[in-house]
Amino acid sequence: MNTDFSQQLNGAMLTGLTGSVVQTTGLTAAVADFPAPIGALVSIQRQSGSGIDAEVIGFRDKHTLVMPLTHLEGIRRGSRVKLVRTTRSLRVGTGLLGRIVDARGRCVDGRPQPMLYERMPLHNEPTPPTQRPRIDAPLATGVKSIDALLTCGRGQRLGIFAGSGVGKSVLLGMMGRWTDADISVIALIGERGREVNEFIQRELGPEGLARSVVVAATSNEPALLRVQAAHTATTIAEYFRDQGNNVLLVMDSITRFALAQREIGLSAGEPPTTRGFPPSVFSLLPKLTERAGRSPKGSITALYSVLVEGDDENEPVADTMRGLLDGHVWLSRRLAEKGHFPAVDVLRSISRLMKDVTLPEHQAAARTVRRLLAALHENEDLLAIGAYRQGTNKEVDIALAFREQIHGLLRQDIDERLSMEEIQKGLIHISQQAAAQLVSNPSPANPDATPEPENT
Repeated sequence: MNTDFSQQLNGAMLTGLTGSVVQTTGLTAAVADFPAPIGALVSIQRQSGSGIDAEVIGFRDKHTLVMPLTHLEGIRRGSRVKLVRTTRSLRVGTGLLGRIVDARGRCVDGRPQPMLYERMPLHNEPTPPTQRPRIDAPLATGVKSIDALLTCGRGQRLGIFAGSGVGKSVLLGMMGRWTDADISVIALIGERGREVNEFIQRELGPEGLARSVVVAATSNEPALLRVQAAHTATTIAEYFRDQGNNVLLVMDSITRFALAQREIGLSAGEPPTTRGFPPSVFSLLPKLTERAGRSPKGSITALYSVLVEGDDENEPVADTMRGLLDGHVWLSRRLAEKGHFPAVDVLRSISRLMKDVTLPEHQAAARTVRRLLAALHENEDLLAIGAYRQGTNKEVDIALAFREQIHGLLRQDIDERLSMEEIQKGLIHISQQAAAQLVSNPSPANPDATPEPENT
């Protein structure tokens, strides 16, 4: 017998493989006499009603652990379990544009299901590192503070870090609506049910939805579906990327994805390690994020919102994501409380690829504005109590003179739309005026000396 054929035959999985439920623990069911591989899709038969789909998540002793994609109601000891598929795939196609789908790729917007003729693996491998082209072109997000001072490149992975209620969803909705990407894929993971429609109708709008695919898995859905929603959105983005498109992938939020994986890991018997998170969470995050980026066919620019619990910048998920991504945007609760929206804290944010996708003139202008913002931040307490004396520091004086113009550049109404060229023009105009004064009016050596008159 041919050796290769013999190996394939030995590794083949019987299509009629069945087992029986012997025990349930929490969210999982233990199945006897059922050697299905991890990740396989199975069906658990109930005494009444249709079967329940479930996924194999691990093994314990001689039993196979499965986690249902819905709730466990109706399952009893002895319920039959049947193998459906050993590998997971997703139906994809252009018919998904403008649609709202669940974690399994089924449209849930009340319209007829689209005709989708292609399939892609749900857990695809990322583009090999040696085949990734360099990121050398900017992607306009439509958000002034990001396009001006934190310019994002096509294929970059950026994190939006913030506590709850600071405006992450609104910011992501603006990006999905105003971006110059060809197609947007938006994953709403673990959101409250009412927020899905609100995001689609208010933040995204009909114009944004027309060229988007929205994947929704609300907080009441099982952990497996919340995790699967992230993979579904990434697979859909990969499909459109392979058609030669520049795709914007928005995931809100990666933290709730990690929390869902924590539920799965603990149910499978993993030990809690870092603040209650099992090791599988920190191995799954890079596998997911590495699927974004440029490929020889197109690009996926990924924006992952990170919910910083208790505004702790060093909590495990936020700390891990900072090391995985190509930049981070911090939203400040202090700015939000002052009515400064979007509440982007420029000084705590960075785009690691900005210098690769912008012109030297743009980079110089951004450095000048950052320098003025830093001067204001360093003297914020003195300015707040009125203790700062005009003329003490010429850089602070100039920063104060241009404060309103800079804040005007960083503030933006939800319905305000500007092109990348308009944003760059405004940034360069402010920086040139400020730089001219910085050069012609250096800070006096003696703080008590009378400053030189302004050169007008």
